[in-house]
Amino acid sequence: MTDPASRPADGPRCQIVRTLDVVGEKWSLLVVRDAFRGLTRFSEFKESLGAPSDILSARLAKLVESGVLEKRPYRAPGSRERSSYHLTEAGRGLAVVIGALVQWGDAYNPYEGGASSVLVAGEEPVSLAFVDAEGRAVAPVDVTIAPGPAARTRW
Repeated sequence: MTDPASRPADGPRCQIVRTLDVVGEKWSLLVVRDAFRGLTRFSEFKESLGAPSDILSARLAKLVESGVLEKRPYRAPGSRERSSYHLTEAGRGLAVVIGALVQWGDAYNPYEGGASSVLVAGEEPVSLAFVDAEGRAVAPVDVTIAPGPAARTRW
């Protein structure tokens, strides 16, 4: 994983830009989604996604390099050693991103046949929300983005 301290001072300060550099490509997010669904092998990702092998290889390599996935060797009986791919702590942290995309899709771009994924904790449905320091839910319309300490300008 790239050490944040090794980034040049003039590199992207914006968290969104830095995040999109890692997972901002369609196939990358779909690999992460499938990893949450329990897939770990190249062949499983390929079958699930239908992504071209060269693109899938590049996305897996980028996710490993960025610390979202880790490679682990495995050997199926009678086969050569291969790698499986597993979510790291940083990868598991993307659950809120994947969850937000699921929730947004259900609300604003629903499939007429119903949801293909649901958010649950155990068997109980859950949803994402903004919460304040006291743990109270805050409506998205009441949330704004404000300049942080590293902002170059104030808005």
